Amino acid sequence: QVQLVESGGGLVQAGGSLRLSCAASGRSFSTYAMGWFRQALGKERDFVAGMTWNGGTTVYADSVKGRFTISRENAKNTVYLQMNSLEPEDAGVYYCAAVYGRIRVGASPREYDYWGQGTQVTVSS
Repeated sequence: QVQLVESGGGLVQAGGSLRLSCAASGRSFSTYAMGWFRQALGKERDFVAGMTWNGGTTVYADSVKGRFTISRENAKNTVYLQMNSLEPEDAGVYYCAAVYGRIRVGASPREYDYWGQGTQVTVSS
């Protein structure tokens, strides 16, 4: 099992940047594919970005390509989401997710087994 804790959310003006972190505890973090999802109030949980266990493959939602970057430091059991040029549409609760041993990046929440509690991102216009 792995436990996930997100941090780094907050209030930012449109055009600004935030870096989210997801700290993992438990065994074999380096063998987990990781993903970031976000959920706006009253909406479904949407895929934002994901990365395979070795970082060899990264996938982004079209809406964040060129603005967001997912990365991981397996030595620190941490995955990051660097968010630049934030837009009001990027606001929501951001969740970190993990699935063991996946060799491809899944874009559906159903493909992930472990979730953090979420961190709120608010973007003012």
